[in-house]
Amino acid sequence: MRTTAYPKSLALFVAGEWRGAAGRDLLPVINPATGGELARLPVATDADIDEAVRAAEDAFVAWSQTSAWDRAAILRQAAALIEERRATLAAILTLENGKPLADSHGELDRVIDSITYCAEEAKRSYGRILPPRSRLLTQATVKRPVGPVAAFAPWNFPAFLAARKIAAALAVGCTIVLKPAEETPAICIELVRAFVDAGVPAGALNLLFGVPARISERVIAAPAIRKITFTGSVGVGRLLATQAARHLKPVTMELGGHAPVVVFDDVDVEPVARACAAFKFRNAGQVCLSPSRFYVHASIAPAFIERLSALAQSLRVGDGMAPDTQMGPLNNERRLHAAERLVEDARQRGARVETGGERVGREGFFFAPTVLSRVAEASSIMTEEPFCPVAPVLTFEDLDEVIARANGVDVGLAAYAFTNRLDRAAEFAERIEAGWIGINSFTPSLADAPIGGLKDSGLGYEGGPEGLDAYLHTRFISQSNTVV
Repeated sequence: MRTTAYPKSLALFVAGEWRGAAGRDLLPVINPATGGELARLPVATDADIDEAVRAAEDAFVAWSQTSAWDRAAILRQAAALIEERRATLAAILTLENGKPLADSHGELDRVIDSITYCAEEAKRSYGRILPPRSRLLTQATVKRPVGPVAAFAPWNFPAFLAARKIAAALAVGCTIVLKPAEETPAICIELVRAFVDAGVPAGALNLLFGVPARISERVIAAPAIRKITFTGSVGVGRLLATQAARHLKPVTMELGGHAPVVVFDDVDVEPVARACAAFKFRNAGQVCLSPSRFYVHASIAPAFIERLSALAQSLRVGDGMAPDTQMGPLNNERRLHAAERLVEDARQRGARVETGGERVGREGFFFAPTVLSRVAEASSIMTEEPFCPVAPVLTFEDLDEVIARANGVDVGLAAYAFTNRLDRAAEFAERIEAGWIGINSFTPSLADAPIGGLKDSGLGYEGGPEGLDAYLHTRFISQSNTVV
């Protein structure tokens, strides 16, 4: 049964034209709170894919030559339209993603921030004037858009992660072919609609859904595409980077993480546990920056585990559309089965389930906020990104020991520490292998701050001026001021 807040029909957007179900295969879109179908999503044909690439190529000449000031005005108008349509967009986001309605509004805040930031930063794509080797030479660098971009965005923050790519690419003069997640299509359709209604010309922004491997392989191989940007899992990121490498195309890869949290013995357990619970169970743990391995000093571990467990148990789990819900369902059945598998594996290796550890109800994809203690380092939850509301807690005694353990995985996206000693904080920040580091605090990714992981967590940066630079090519120009 279709929910009234959800769009009646879904569509692709190619060359300035909305393309619906006619003549195309359809995929079901599922409400994770009920397991019921919300709508059917059209699958892009090869012709749709090729036309989207061709449209981006054709539109690039005019859009890249549009002044940064005019591009910025269009982006600001898109942000204003998203604000104006906020109530509808938040409901759509909750229905297809599952997160509480308040969290959907929070995500839209970040969407608006990101678009506004990119609009302003586009006017500051400065080059450099070099000291000339001769008074008759002018030597400088200039930044120019790299060309049409292929962008791939996931389902966990479908509005923000898609908007950040769209805004950065369009702001600097690139055109874009966007392939978001099929689990959360309607929010991306509405984002694209806002940009189009704001004045983005036909062909500059294209939207495809369908069979991910089919779209990515065909788009990446297209000669017109000059840049690839992807946010998602390490495995898929490695595959797309390999495809791009065959064609010598630059990539930005924001990939998975497995963020350690180190809690030292000089902190007040209560506020730290509260901060950890709030950030860990946000979006049901489906956050690339989510704290996912808790190393707590042995002297305070019992108190920390007790408090974290009580906070987890107190969370109101339910349909994100209900006003009192604090944590919604997992987005899909795959994540539900993964949570069950990770908890069972940890239990088989000697872990104790302090709270949660099981599915909630039989309808939808709900999993209880879970705290595990006595977790073995060899447990699957310690070596693979959980992406679910399960918090494993381990103990430590020594700074060198815990940093070595925290660095002992193949990813390095985010890391956090809680301590009142400046020397510990400084040493942790210097020695931890992560690109996003929080000391005595957590923060989601920000419009003006670059996020980029170490090791298998990615290549390049999203956000900040570094994120816009990813869509620019720097040219060096040496000009003689004498006539030859």
